Amino acid sequence: MAAMPDADPHAKPLSAQRAAPLSGRFSTPGDKAISHRALILGALAVGRTRIEGLLAAEDVLSTANALRALGAVVDLHEGGCDVHGLGINGLLAPATPLDFGNAGTGVRLMLGVLAPYRFISHLTGGPTLTRRPMQPLLDALAVTGMSVLESDDGHLPIAIQGPLAPAPIRYTMKAPSEQIKSALLLAGLASPGTTTIIEPVPTGDHTEKLLADFGAQISTVLDEAGAATITLVGLPELKPRRVIVPGDPSSAAYAIVAALIVPGSDLVIENVLINPNRTGLIDTLLEMGGDIAFINQREAGGEHVADLRVRSSRLRGVHVTADHAGAMLDDIPALAIAAAYADGSTMIEGIAALREQECDRLAVTAAGLAANGVECLEGRDQLLVKGVGAVPGGGQVDTHHDHRIAMSFLVLGLASKAPVTIDDARPIAASFPGFVTALSAVGASFSAG
Repeated sequence: MAAMPDADPHAKPLSAQRAAPLSGRFSTPGDKAISHRALILGALAVGRTRIEGLLAAEDVLSTANALRALGAVVDLHEGGCDVHGLGINGLLAPATPLDFGNAGTGVRLMLGVLAPYRFISHLTGGPTLTRRPMQPLLDALAVTGMSVLESDDGHLPIAIQGPLAPAPIRYTMKAPSEQIKSALLLAGLASPGTTTIIEPVPTGDHTEKLLADFGAQISTVLDEAGAATITLVGLPELKPRRVIVPGDPSSAAYAIVAALIVPGSDLVIENVLINPNRTGLIDTLLEMGGDIAFINQREAGGEHVADLRVRSSRLRGVHVTADHAGAMLDDIPALAIAAAYADGSTMIEGIAALREQECDRLAVTAAGLAANGVECLEGRDQLLVKGVGAVPGGGQVDTHHDHRIAMSFLVLGLASKAPVTIDDARPIAASFPGFVTALSAVGASFSAG
């Protein structure tokens, strides 16, 4: 067996072994996307916002720290946090650069928040974040009058300064991107008049829902072709709210896939957000023959949530089109694990964007599968996984400091013939600090070293 990379003496290798049937109840951590947005809107409201179920993971905490540096008070407590906001245009010039660590969502949303502010903002991040391209977002935010004073060829570190007089924003999206749309809407809060964003292909609506909940005047109209026109009245006085953050479907993905592939499993995964824009993986797993039942469906914080009863299933390969894959990019590594245990080939198309995430997730996923005896073919923007219903395992996976790669390949090892080892479990803290504990509690088997 090949030796582990030895570049980082502080790395914490972790192995997953073939598990007994998974059973019981798995508690899903708070949704990362909603946690970021709730913190930001709480800081832009006037007064105290209470956020329950906030995801207290490294990425979200990076956004909280940035808001503190901008003058907001963010008090974390067990179960959530309180944010004492400063109002629209109330943020203060930061004394030091805002370091977002690995938080791609946080830095993109905050670029939108800060775009109208006249003071200079310096934004930076860790090694995985500085490799991610920001130029498409910077190009979009140029419509606000924002100036880019410093940029490493469209990458962090970046310094920006808002215009002397912000103007109303009108922008037609060049490609589907919920984060770019959300950044423009956040910039529109501090811009006079009405911001109008046209989405030829609508994307997720978490930002719009939260803005409405905080009292902003925002509306979305769909035309006959399905394009969305979003309008937002600028300079509102946002009202502090009680926000309940539902469970993150991307974090639930690992437990869902684990229960499907570990023979004899019967697991209830609690409090999963089932917003139609976030259920791409679940829809695909159902198409593959997964036994997934939606129970206890309810509303929480303006979002539809449910518990999922997942039982081990004989999966079959499917064809995932580019449009479908593009709506669940974060979940592609987990889908590839399910595909490895399916009978027949799974083709996943239109996933070139995976190459520009925390690492080249497309290449790293393919390499991890191959290292564990799964035949796959990596294309420029596609992945073909040739499932035979079983996985040999026994391989070691270089996670490239990517939390989703780490969790996905630990799940692979829960049903493989030989254990699967990842080079470093520390990146998991970026989005799911309690991952190992939570899965171990329902029957998963992990060992250090």
